[in-house]
Amino acid sequence: MSIHISAKPGDIAKTVLLAGDPLRAKYIAEKYLSDAVLVSQTRNAYYYTGSYAGKTITVGASGMGCPSIGIYSYELFTEYEADTIIRIGTCGAYSTELKLLDLINTDQAASESTFAKYAWGIEEHILPHQGKTFDTINDTAAMLNIPLRQCNIHSSDIFYRKDPEKPAIAAATNCLAVEMEAFALFANAKHLNKNAATILTVSDIIPTHEKISADDRERALLPMMQLALEAAVK
Repeated sequence: MSIHISAKPGDIAKTVLLAGDPLRAKYIAEKYLSDAVLVSQTRNAYYYTGSYAGKTITVGASGMGCPSIGIYSYELFTEYEADTIIRIGTCGAYSTELKLLDLINTDQAASESTFAKYAWGIEEHILPHQGKTFDTINDTAAMLNIPLRQCNIHSSDIFYRKDPEKPAIAAATNCLAVEMEAFALFANAKHLNKNAATILTVSDIIPTHEKISADDRERALLPMMQLALEAAVK
């Protein structure tokens, strides 16, 4: 079995929501899931399985960066036979075309990362969402009257960088925002023929230095959590 997730066989649902922060996963489970059970806490990466609107769902932590989500998503897909993973996270906007708290359903993730190439022989540097979940999220947002953008995002291996300019790959592929995980998630799902999507909340605007305060984050991320859960039910 998995060496990074200590859940027993059958403890992980077919649909998994992955947050980068273990405490965010804990918050979602305690706030939204009925009969939530902590099924793994190896390395303090919490995984809870419970019920939402009558469907069994697991919510857990992916950590930060392509290598980390690459490990967790691969083991969820292969060791626990998850069918669908929805990443829920935050991103920085590259321009003022996006506003604070905008929600993004990621169309494609572009990256300089060598993850896909050396893991699976996938040569592309931009990968689309995988399977039907992207469309389900769009349909769910429309039904709930939740404003939602669809765009490309940049999955960067670097958080702090010397050059303040928009990276070349992000400019070439029309990426409106940057995060650090979607590319690896999409690569694993492509290789394994699974469903994968990424919903992001804009937490800061890079050129203007606007950002959500730490105190505001719980409230600000609620629409994304609710959208992900409602889409997961469908």
